[in-house]
Amino acid sequence: MAGETSKIRLSKRTVDAAEARADRYEIWDSDLPGFGLRIEKSGRKTFLIRYRADGGGRKATRRNMVVGQYGTLTPDEARQKARKLLGSVANGDDPAAGRTAKRREMTIAELLTEYEKRGCVIQRGKRQGTAMKPLTKRYTMARLSHHVLPLLGKRRVSDVRPSDIVRFVADVTDGKTACDEKNDKGVRVIVRGGDGAARKVVRDLSAVFTFAQRSEIVAENPCEHAAVNKTDNQRKEFLTLDQVRELGKALVALEAKGSNPKALNIARLWALTGCRRNEVAALKWAEVDFDRAALIFGDSKTGFSMRPLNSAAMALLASIGKTDGSDYVFPAERGEGFYQGTKRVWPAAIKLAKLPGVTPHTLRHTLGSTSVSSGESLEMTGALLGHANMRSTQVYAHLQADPSLRVANRIGRTIDAALKGVAGAEIVPMPRRKRSP
Repeated sequence: MAGETSKIRLSKRTVDAAEARADRYEIWDSDLPGFGLRIEKSGRKTFLIRYRADGGGRKATRRNMVVGQYGTLTPDEARQKARKLLGSVANGDDPAAGRTAKRREMTIAELLTEYEKRGCVIQRGKRQGTAMKPLTKRYTMARLSHHVLPLLGKRRVSDVRPSDIVRFVADVTDGKTACDEKNDKGVRVIVRGGDGAARKVVRDLSAVFTFAQRSEIVAENPCEHAAVNKTDNQRKEFLTLDQVRELGKALVALEAKGSNPKALNIARLWALTGCRRNEVAALKWAEVDFDRAALIFGDSKTGFSMRPLNSAAMALLASIGKTDGSDYVFPAERGEGFYQGTKRVWPAAIKLAKLPGVTPHTLRHTLGSTSVSSGESLEMTGALLGHANMRSTQVYAHLQADPSLRVANRIGRTIDAALKGVAGAEIVPMPRRKRSP
């Protein structure tokens, strides 16, 4: 047990003169009550304060709190710090309890674990409270793990300030979290930084802090006050029909070289249907309705969705044979999942077509722009793309009335002709819908 000596003013001379003993002991300052020095058996010397919590009194809890180590702090610096702490005690504070609570406080890494368990839901809009789609959740948690954990994971949640968010975004933009390595399962993981990655992950992090607010873990969301760009560029890229022709030629050339026909047909269906990447890649035969010429998704990104199938897309699907034992139109080469080899073929296609930076989603914009440039209404175009708004829902909920299918066939013929190298009309950008005041 630590022993005590008579009180003496703690100065550099007295602190230096305090030698190690067989047991730890303490020296208390004669000028500032509650300020002392602890000397360990090893000779290490630590400044501390002692006080009674809850306003004092003999029945109050007595607390010791470390002020700092000698060497890091001089006796005078330690005395000034101790005076402030003891002053806060006189005002009713309990600094030792506050420090203990701080140490027990959740870290950002722990908050992300809790967010993955309970917080991965839509937090705004009509679908507020609805669980994220599994793929959306996986991508969200991957971004948080790749960027937030290495930069902020060890920080206490209440310590993160708007200035930390600004610095975090700058670091992600500069590529400080970029890596190319294999994970624990031996799968290669490529993490890229840059402006786009920073915008996405700061939105994810803001959602995490909003969850923490609603769970009463933090009082404020530092992302809301950080001077960073959280909005993606509103530019909607699309291909001209000449570029679609070049893409079609590239797919034919790759087919001649022996590329997997599944990847090539998936790319063609991206162009012909305007469907999202995995709506085509993970398409199941049960979702293809040849009788009604439609794709029927029971649980797409926007919920139930019924898309008209143009004749070119119908012909392509009809040419694909079903694989025994698989529900997928494009089953994996090995295993029970769907084919995911487009990530190797697509880069080769856009390189051959000289279309750098073009993604499968560009083809979705292309179909939309082709539709509008052909004189179709925004509501009908929304039906083709499966947009989740009331007017689009009203249109694609009545596909049996046939106007959407006629539109799909007109637009499909244009895209199909371009893929096959036949001359046709040009595409103009989709006009942006004006918001109601």
